[in-house]
Amino acid sequence: MLETSARLLRLLSLLQTRRDWTGPALAERLGVSTRTVRTDIERLRTLGYPVHATPGVAGGYRLGAGSALPPLLLDDEEAVAVAVGLVTAANGAVTGIEETSLRALAKLQQVLPARLRHRVETLTSATVHVPGRGEPTVDAAVLTAVAGAIRASERLRFDYETHSGTSSRRDVEPHRMVHLRGRWYLVAWDVARDDWRTFRVDRITPKIPNGPRFTPRAVPEKEIAERVQRGVDAATWRYRARVRMAAPAQAIRARLPAAVEVEPDGPQHCVVHVGSDSPQLLTLYLGLADVDFEVLDAPALAEHLAATAARFRRAAGQG
Repeated sequence: MLETSARLLRLLSLLQTRRDWTGPALAERLGVSTRTVRTDIERLRTLGYPVHATPGVAGGYRLGAGSALPPLLLDDEEAVAVAVGLVTAANGAVTGIEETSLRALAKLQQVLPARLRHRVETLTSATVHVPGRGEPTVDAAVLTAVAGAIRASERLRFDYETHSGTSSRRDVEPHRMVHLRGRWYLVAWDVARDDWRTFRVDRITPKIPNGPRFTPRAVPEKEIAERVQRGVDAATWRYRARVRMAAPAQAIRARLPAAVEVEPDGPQHCVVHVGSDSPQLLTLYLGLADVDFEVLDAPALAEHLAATAARFRRAAGQG
């Protein structure tokens, strides 16, 4: 059994890892009785930690926000991640917190052990920050509001401005935020549309307070990243085409960009929904697949393929 001081630190660390804990769950993790857990919770409150308790079968404990910031318990990897994140924020990735991030980083570096301070300095000195060209920044308050709704599993209500400039009111179950190519995206379940949607966070204006709590849906992290990747890539396409390819869908998925949608069409064929900025790039993508294919509904692509084929025949001395 842990000594009292060590057990208090362990209890505090557990309360910081997730939002809600039941008494029996904490007791099991600490190897003590639920009565001891209650006693240790009172000790934490005496030390200034606002631990809230909810009675009943479904009740438990939650570490709340207080009037002052108590010490946080970070392991080595968490401390390095926080420091590197502050360096990134100080470079202007989020609007309005550059100076604040530098102050927080200075305080953190004062208390970091030498071994961790060296790791942070190594990572930051080996990294070059390249500012985006006209990329929109995200207001820190918006980013914090969205992250808080995700952590609390509370429905998020906001006004959203689309690429075309139209506005709409959204009510969603926020799941994850993804940082891709200098932009922040929110992946959420849209309640009104009964489907997953991806939103640019810089176009979100949250409405306070948040909606009711919800039970998060089980979605693999890899699927979330792929969803955002496909959506971002497809949104930039100027030319689109449906093409039937003489190869199984699984083989084609491995040869084309992630944004390309591939539908099986029998055991040895598939139909791909492909796009790009120009017919020339589409020709390149399809050629790299190295299989026979048929253009179904893109006259501009078919015309370019014919011209390219004639050029290649002449290059080979056959035309």
